[in-house]
Amino acid sequence: MRVLDHARIAELPNPYFGKVRDCYDLPATATEPARRILISSDRISAFDGILAAIPFKGQVLTQLARWWFDRTADICPNHVLSYPDPNVVIGKRVEILPVEVVVRGYLAGTTSTSVLTQYKAGVRQMYGHSLPDGLRDNQALPAAIITPTSKAFDGGHDEPLTAADIVSQGLLTQAQWDEVSAKALALFARGQKMAAERGLILVDTKYEFGTDDSGAILIADEIHTPDSSRYWLASGYEAAFTAGTRPPSFDKDVIRSWVGARCDPYKDEIPKIPAEMIEQTSRVYIDAYEAITGETFVPDLTAATPLDRVRANLARYFA
Repeated sequence: MRVLDHARIAELPNPYFGKVRDCYDLPATATEPARRILISSDRISAFDGILAAIPFKGQVLTQLARWWFDRTADICPNHVLSYPDPNVVIGKRVEILPVEVVVRGYLAGTTSTSVLTQYKAGVRQMYGHSLPDGLRDNQALPAAIITPTSKAFDGGHDEPLTAADIVSQGLLTQAQWDEVSAKALALFARGQKMAAERGLILVDTKYEFGTDDSGAILIADEIHTPDSSRYWLASGYEAAFTAGTRPPSFDKDVIRSWVGARCDPYKDEIPKIPAEMIEQTSRVYIDAYEAITGETFVPDLTAATPLDRVRANLARYFA
């Protein structure tokens, strides 16, 4: 009963339903600018689809992003205006930039656009970077790099880009790319430093940048959460690296790996996720919150259901 599998609220205007977030756009008024309501559900997505709903996942992501936004605002302003509910952010309306900004500190990943996949295929020149021979799976890169891709808003596939591509294709101006790349690397460096202080390794992460009405660049969506980032436990990294196995992690790879071991998730029907895997994944998210922040996660158990609570806390915005 404590799962927010959707937040379809008919009284809220201008809906947009994503894989994980259910969003509503509030029009500008005489006293308020245009705003967006972002409700983090408990849905977990992978392989271009929804796998399951994980108890408390939405609250963990919202509160963990809040923790990081508060600690990185000096590097880059963000879209946040308020938090009316543990699963909800009211943010500035931003125009998301058409470039997916991924920063990587290690030779890791499983997707076709990951540096590890390409490196193992013999590629050494990627995303405008040149990687040396002799690197091993999950090894630290000589320096953190940005591996940008096109952002396929229409459901298409993201394509690798270089900095020169981004400017020449008119996706961003040179000044915008210079600002975005500098902020992304600075955010990642802050994230790695703070993660290391908690016994964690921030391996790689995705940032969503956008512009507000004035053209200022903001960071939106989420930051350094288990959905947007890969975390390893520092205490288990060296042994796993030596053995050539995947380091113990705090991210949705736990459920993605379970599915991938049982089918081709891009071609086959996804098997039903068992209750024990749902519970284990929920525990991973909660453990990640507590490990990253050093704080105890306190689930909000008010109201009969999470959706009832969200509706009550957003009633002021009903049309």
